[in-house]
Amino acid sequence: MTKWQNDGSSEIDVSVIVANYNGEKFIADAIRSACNQSLRSIEVIVSDDASTDSSIQIVKSLIAEDSRIRLIESGVNGGSAAARNRALDVARGQWISILDSDDLMHPDRLQCLIGEGAKTNADIVADDLALFDTTRRVAPQTLFTRRWSRAASWVSAEDYLATSNFYGKGPALGYLKPIFRASIIASENIRYDERLTIAEDYNFVFRLLMAGAEFRTIPQVGYFYRRHSGSVSHRLNSTALRGILDVEKGWKEQWPLISLQPLLRSRERSIRRAIRLDALVQAIKLRRLAKAVTLAMTDPAAAWLLHIPLKQFIRRLHSDPEPLKAKRRQICILTRQRVVSRTNGSSRYLLDISGFLVSRGFDVHLVVPSPLTMGRWPFLKFSEDMTIFKSIKWRGTVRLGRYVIARDPRIALNGMLGLLDRFLYRRGLISRPLSSSAPYAIGQPLTRQDQLFIAQEAPSIADVLIADYCFLTDAYPYALRPDARRIVIMHDLFSSRSSQFAALNASDSVFSLPLAEEVKMLARADVIVAIQRDEAAVLQRKLAGHEIVVAPIAALPVSRPQIGTAEIVLFVGSSAAPNVDGIRWFIEVCWPIVRERRPNAMLYVAGSVCNALAGTPPATRLLNVVDALDDLYAEASVVISPLRAGSGLKIKLIEGLSKGKAMVVTTTTTQGVSDILGGCVLVADSSSVFASMVIDLLGDEGKRADLGAKAISLVSQHFSPERAYGVIAAAIERTGAAAIGKFRAS
Repeated sequence: MTKWQNDGSSEIDVSVIVANYNGEKFIADAIRSACNQSLRSIEVIVSDDASTDSSIQIVKSLIAEDSRIRLIESGVNGGSAAARNRALDVARGQWISILDSDDLMHPDRLQCLIGEGAKTNADIVADDLALFDTTRRVAPQTLFTRRWSRAASWVSAEDYLATSNFYGKGPALGYLKPIFRASIIASENIRYDERLTIAEDYNFVFRLLMAGAEFRTIPQVGYFYRRHSGSVSHRLNSTALRGILDVEKGWKEQWPLISLQPLLRSRERSIRRAIRLDALVQAIKLRRLAKAVTLAMTDPAAAWLLHIPLKQFIRRLHSDPEPLKAKRRQICILTRQRVVSRTNGSSRYLLDISGFLVSRGFDVHLVVPSPLTMGRWPFLKFSEDMTIFKSIKWRGTVRLGRYVIARDPRIALNGMLGLLDRFLYRRGLISRPLSSSAPYAIGQPLTRQDQLFIAQEAPSIADVLIADYCFLTDAYPYALRPDARRIVIMHDLFSSRSSQFAALNASDSVFSLPLAEEVKMLARADVIVAIQRDEAAVLQRKLAGHEIVVAPIAALPVSRPQIGTAEIVLFVGSSAAPNVDGIRWFIEVCWPIVRERRPNAMLYVAGSVCNALAGTPPATRLLNVVDALDDLYAEASVVISPLRAGSGLKIKLIEGLSKGKAMVVTTTTTQGVSDILGGCVLVADSSSVFASMVIDLLGDEGKRADLGAKAISLVSQHFSPERAYGVIAAAIERTGAAAIGKFRAS
């Protein structure tokens, strides 16, 4: 085989090297995690080390799906170092990435690492890794701590040595899986030391550092390091440790820098101590107690290290066993919504979908990875609606019956300030809030703690992963279930919000998201759930070949029209910016016209939108959040939806129709369903026409009854639960993840 020399002109950005020996159990997932990188210009070199299981056949089947995969076979088992060297000899990428055959990578990992390398001119770049137990008995943890976990850092040879003692303090940087500039490997002619069976990564990186390589770390978690009984890193035996001593013998003379000498001596002592610890553990296992006592007395420091395997043994005894395969398929919904009841449209939509899936025989679990979801509420109360979930895991809280309570006392303080603001604002004593609002939790990036929480709670309940809103598709890899079916519930085309809100001078209340970025997020899913057809059509043009289904909000209609018992105009809405703008527009511009013609008319406003209205307008009742809306709908004569901005399907529209109500709405309200509404609602965008339609309906019971009957018929035909949500259940039941190599980002 001719050795290839990298001259820097390669069109391949990264060569991902996977050394394999009998890795049939996990190798397909490892390779898929490489092939599904957002960085497309890669090659995956699987260097087999004379495997005797089916792993070679698995790799060949994957090659048939993705031509970027290459297989190197060997008739001799020489160890992972030799296998990697064979791959290095034929690698064509400008960067080299090492991926163990049982590990996983985040889809954006390589793009992120080479971006850091290009920005800083680093020769070696590493991210943090999450260590996870394949039996799920031990909680996942990250490697980095303290300064390493807070910001990007340069790693000197001294840093690397200081953190690489066996059973030492601090993050063991030798565990990292960096990427390397191929040019420095070639120019220094450095290869893995084939005498080593463990610590070959440490050895390789250290020699590159001593050759002048610049090493950079970033705190993002991008590599998932699997620990299991077959892991090479678990086999810390005396033979392997003596091999390290033999290889590193002479390093103090080879690199006589004064700053390195104490660190090299400390590492040597740690290896010798680890050898004595192994001998002590083996004596205990063989019940040679006299020998164990002698060894412990000879080296008390090694004996002290017994607390490490002892703690691991006790932890295994008290941990839950590996979960049995459930008979029902497990669905894990990841959300940052404040879902406690059906109090707003988004929560109702998610709860309705969840309830439908439960009725179809699935177990549905809710995982809330961020304490930010609590907002400024120190505690929340779950309604009966939440009993549909098999389990609820909410980070940063404790559960007491139906209450979920924030652990952070600052949330309670902010909540009290918020209540004071609301009191003063509603009474006109202040023109704007004194305290800042809580961050928009739905759009916040995942923190390291969020990621670890998902890794801890999701794996055993994630046969299917559902991301609630596009932002949480970044959470998929942290669930550590590459086999899971990945679904995202859009709710609406988020990127369209900013342009619509800007027209209302409300852009400061909108989380801005470019369409290209939203498409990239949505493309991480196998199935995209749109709430209405217009937005689904936008995505079909952007993501041809992706599975996109339309699942509108479902409703069960009343049996007959409800014409109302009084001259009541009803608006129901949350405190979302479109609702606030819409009801303010109606109150300020339309309501005076209605009151002039119908002086007995009353306006009822229900929902948290009331909190955004200063004072109480004439002939208006601000009802705030109402637990049950049925009586309000029955009493009202006209239901309005005066929205001038917004995206998605307006749940207040479908809800009003399902109650058999006469409705006056804007064009914005009808987005996505305008072609099927027919004459079920009255539509107007000008204030005078909108007010005139409300006035006419208040005085015409017959017209209200006619509109109500048409509304009931429409909901029965188009918005039944089976019609709306059956497509989601069908998508879940279809097996098979997206093919590797599929373009997963636009």
